[in-house]
Amino acid sequence: MARHVFFSFHYADIWRVNVVRNSHVVEGTAIAGFRDGSLWEEAKKKGDAAIKKMIDEALDGTTVTCVLIGEKTSQREYVTYEIEKSIERGNGIFGVRIHGIKDQSQKPGAWGPSPQALVDAGAPIYDWDKDKFGDWVEDAYKAREENVAKKSLLRPAVASAGLTFPNRPIVPNKPAGFGGK
Repeated sequence: MARHVFFSFHYADIWRVNVVRNSHVVEGTAIAGFRDGSLWEEAKKKGDAAIKKMIDEALDGTTVTCVLIGEKTSQREYVTYEIEKSIERGNGIFGVRIHGIKDQSQKPGAWGPSPQALVDAGAPIYDWDKDKFGDWVEDAYKAREENVAKKSLLRPAVASAGLTFPNRPIVPNKPAGFGGK
């Protein structure tokens, strides 16, 4: 079954990004993460809040986030925000290295490091393979569903234990006099 996927990427990689987007494995790519350069430039003129609002709106209706990793993706200003917001909203998440996809000049790209937020999340990272991409999307979706189910099962126990949930990590209350004034 096709999933609605948010794509996080560096616009300099748009040719390679479009190879992935046009693999016809996922739905919703036009409204779920892809914005053309003119919309991005317009949001940049309006400032940080406008860009974050555009990202938040693009995430609406998605259940999986795919971070397309090119040479400079990890340096892109908003990639960490996109990853953090994806995790916060409960999207399944994974990364795909796209440096091996040839550009319009039939040249592969340069390898780039994975965004630290993606590594910290423990998300799987793959090298682009059209034949496996749909499986990766589905695996991320299933992992998301498992996390949602676990949270549902934990909710009563968490509430009775006085733990914060779901927007914060589950951490027991500090004992009196611990770590504070």
